Amino acid sequence: MDLSLSSRFKNAWNAFRNRAPTMMSQNIGSGYSYRPDRFRLTRGNERSIVTSVYNRIALDVAAINIQHVQLDDEGRFLNVIKSGLNECLSLEANLDQTGRAFIQDVVMSMMDEGCVAIIPVDTDDDPDDTKGYQILSMRVGRIRDWYPRHVRVEVYNENTGRKQEIVVPKDTVAIVENPLYAVINEPNSTMQRLIRKLNLLDAVDEQSSSGKLDLIIQLPYVIKSEARRQQAEKRRKDIEQQLSGSKYGIAYTDGTERITQLNRSLENNLMKQIEYLTSMLYSQLGITQSILDGTADEKTMLNYYNRTIEPIISAIVDEMKRKFLTKTARAQNKSIMFFRDPFKLVPVADLAEISDKFTRNEIATSNEIRQVIGWKPSADPKADELRNSNLSEPGGSSVTDATTSGEETESSDTSDYDALVNEVLDSISAQIDDIIGNYTSAMIRREMILNG
Repeated sequence: MDLSLSSRFKNAWNAFRNRAPTMMSQNIGSGYSYRPDRFRLTRGNERSIVTSVYNRIALDVAAINIQHVQLDDEGRFLNVIKSGLNECLSLEANLDQTGRAFIQDVVMSMMDEGCVAIIPVDTDDDPDDTKGYQILSMRVGRIRDWYPRHVRVEVYNENTGRKQEIVVPKDTVAIVENPLYAVINEPNSTMQRLIRKLNLLDAVDEQSSSGKLDLIIQLPYVIKSEARRQQAEKRRKDIEQQLSGSKYGIAYTDGTERITQLNRSLENNLMKQIEYLTSMLYSQLGITQSILDGTADEKTMLNYYNRTIEPIISAIVDEMKRKFLTKTARAQNKSIMFFRDPFKLVPVADLAEISDKFTRNEIATSNEIRQVIGWKPSADPKADELRNSNLSEPGGSSVTDATTSGEETESSDTSDYDALVNEVLDSISAQIDDIIGNYTSAMIRREMILNG
């Protein structure tokens, strides 16, 4: 509803002009030049190309919708439950993260650490007193210590603005272990070996680009005594001083001195080992270069989702189902499920054919197909009906009825034709009888005249 001009001025508010002047003088917590709750990779992994692999997998897992759902007696999806847990998974996990950003944080932390904890921070009841509580916010925690029935986790406290270590029971937090732990997190796994080789390559590159010339100066005298050694050291420092103070790196030497540049080659087996480990890692993870650069076809993406994404998302969902749903809730057919949009990988050219098959076989309605395409729903009530539009409605004139009607019409037309033919034949027969009768009467009269 439109507001009048006076009402607009009365209710007007500006974030800069209408702030309370005492806001800045209040204690709003510690300030940082970076985001303190953001996940940080460990062991120097942020400087390695494996970060791109972690990020790719985390993005693809976060793109899958996780929802708190109600199932029927057969274990089939019925509807979505409006709960705090579903709000955390689909909309807002905490003050700083959306549901998708939270899942991405879970996957990145899990792949870096090997094991990660999902901690309910805000609940409507004490988890230590009851199992039937509503989860209002969640955070990702880094496990520091393991105990028989508890874990010590480091989690961000949004009230203080700092990360804090707390001890929580194992049955109240979801502890997710990386299903690809043997490939990524084991000390001598393929990923860790690749990380060490990459770090070694970085060290070699840094050393080679440090500006050293690697020169050998052959002096015109033998260096055996201490005096000659001091004289040679003085000569070396003199050349270094010339090079460091020169704009173009030019120095002069005596005509009796000879300078040899080593030009040590960096050719070794390091790059071959890195290429081999990278190829082996991709094959073990079900990843190809085409997946990373976005040129993979449907079969490659399907293999990637089945071998890599599905085990990770299943590990997260199963653990949350086990820890965040009570036995009573599971007995009432409540569950946590993930849904992947199959149309994301479908080319536009094939979308029309698939839509036709889905509607014709009564798998999806027209409006459901329109939502997939991104169009607004149709106002036609038939668009929400799960039926084949190529077939007639039940109770109306069906194909069978039409066929029967056609057969009856055809039969009726045949009967009329037969009646007409019979009528013509009867008329002809009557005429023939008349002709024969007249001819017979004439012959009789002639015979009587002749006989006199």
